Amino acid sequence: MPKLQKEISLFGLIMIATGSCIGSGIFATPHAIAQHLPNGLLILGVWLLGGIVSITGSLSFAELASRYPKNGGVYVFLKEAYGSLVAFLYGWCILTVITSGAIAALCLVFAKYVDVVVPIGDRGVLFLAAAAIVFVSFINIRGVKWGDNLSKILTVLKLAGIFIIILIGLYYTNLSAPSYTSVGIEKIESMPVAFAAALVGVIFSFGGWHHASYLAAEVKNAKKIIPKAMIIGSIIVTCVYLLSNVAYLNLLGVEGIAADEAVAANAMTQVAPSASLLISILIAVSTLGAAGIYTLTAPRIYYQMAEDGNFFKFLAKIHPQTKVPVNAILVQSGWALVLLFAWSTFQNLIEYVVFMDWVFMTMAAISLFIFRKRSNSSSAYKVPLYPITPAIFIIISTWFVVYLLLGRPVQAFFGIGLLLIGVLVYFVIKKNKNVINTQ
Repeated sequence: MPKLQKEISLFGLIMIATGSCIGSGIFATPHAIAQHLPNGLLILGVWLLGGIVSITGSLSFAELASRYPKNGGVYVFLKEAYGSLVAFLYGWCILTVITSGAIAALCLVFAKYVDVVVPIGDRGVLFLAAAAIVFVSFINIRGVKWGDNLSKILTVLKLAGIFIIILIGLYYTNLSAPSYTSVGIEKIESMPVAFAAALVGVIFSFGGWHHASYLAAEVKNAKKIIPKAMIIGSIIVTCVYLLSNVAYLNLLGVEGIAADEAVAANAMTQVAPSASLLISILIAVSTLGAAGIYTLTAPRIYYQMAEDGNFFKFLAKIHPQTKVPVNAILVQSGWALVLLFAWSTFQNLIEYVVFMDWVFMTMAAISLFIFRKRSNSSSAYKVPLYPITPAIFIIISTWFVVYLLLGRPVQAFFGIGLLLIGVLVYFVIKKNKNVINTQ
């Protein structure tokens, strides 16, 4: 019977952890954040808070990955801590809400920036986004090495492009742009509400480093490499995001960032009027690369669920030539296409994705306390400053989830509805032994 192949190195996994975060967020969300927080120091503060969440989360999840270096990552942590039902619901939400929605959102942003280079109209944007989903699916069906190489190439290219933006922004300053250290606070009616609203885009932008944990069965020396990749990846992303926002503020000021969605392109045109097309190409490459990574990683969860007898058995099928879970990839991509046409705006998509993602991320972080109490599994890595480090992550992410539930109820309750459907699906699958693996 075909098996998954261990073909992903430390460098490849760092690129996956980094590239899965740096997709559309740093290009698409600064505009909305500046509208909520019209002050430069507050903008940098909310991005720093996102970095703290990312780094404390990756430090905590690194211990979880070291304890349970199995395919599926967060799914495995939840299964070991809370049982099969909770783990299934995570995988169900990854498929129906979290990753499929993220892929749809990323491909939508990709198509919008292609439209800047070659105008194709609103309808063309939607269909190009659909074509992008099909493309990244095809690449990943070809084999894990194909998906890994696509991740490496596109992540290196986008890091190089962003590095150029940072250097230009740090070197050149638009003297006509208003100071970002002392303006705009008086425009904020409620600081907690504005900060929380800005955090939606920030958290979306930082999400993804845990995708490195999904690929344990295809990583060499997973017990050591996965923790390193998640931690290094989250540190890289935090530095990139903070420096990118300093560059934007230097070139545009707060009002310039808030005025237009195309922040990176507008920033570069302050220095070189013809740079907007190059920036649009960079953003298109970046978002396509992130969509490719998500198409690579998440199907390993559905595969592991099917292997465990918790999902439809056809999702555990490994292609005999390419050695990838081909059916799992196809099902995820098909649902991403449905979400693309159902939720055809970026803001709807990211709010739809973020709520359910962080419910389970918070639960996974809490599981670290459960495992420490049990002390029934070894770990080559221990989270530093325990229990402070995971507590920081849990407190901030819990606050964030509660804010979304109260402030964005439509998307949140849609996700909860899918969760309840997942409970029914779980028991139907468990009852029908003909559609699950019975190993």
